[in-house]
Amino acid sequence: MFKYMHDYRKLRVWNDAMELATMTYTATKQMPKSEQFGLTNQIRRCVVSIASNIAEGSGRGTKKEFARFLMIAKGSCSEFETQIQIANNVGALAQNDFDELSKKADIVSRKLYRLILSMK
Repeated sequence: MFKYMHDYRKLRVWNDAMELATMTYTATKQMPKSEQFGLTNQIRRCVVSIASNIAEGSGRGTKKEFARFLMIAKGSCSEFETQIQIANNVGALAQNDFDELSKKADIVSRKLYRLILSMK
């Protein structure tokens, strides 16, 4: 049944996604309290979803399932990039935080894309 499994902790993309999540939690602490249950919460949920889907997919046991969860993680990464852009546009996220998060998210997105391609 479990023909295909990765130790997700050894995947560079998972480690980068974990670093992005940590960076995000630090940056979003500075966001206005009025956004705590809105944009801040949404940004945090998106970023947690990236690493979580990489981990879940790696334990599914098939290459096809792993690739599917990597695609979900990639979608969450795109959603995250949109959310931080909105937060920056409305002045809720500082420019330097946006720049750092955006750069790291781009790295994660590119690694996910390459890993997805390698599954084919």
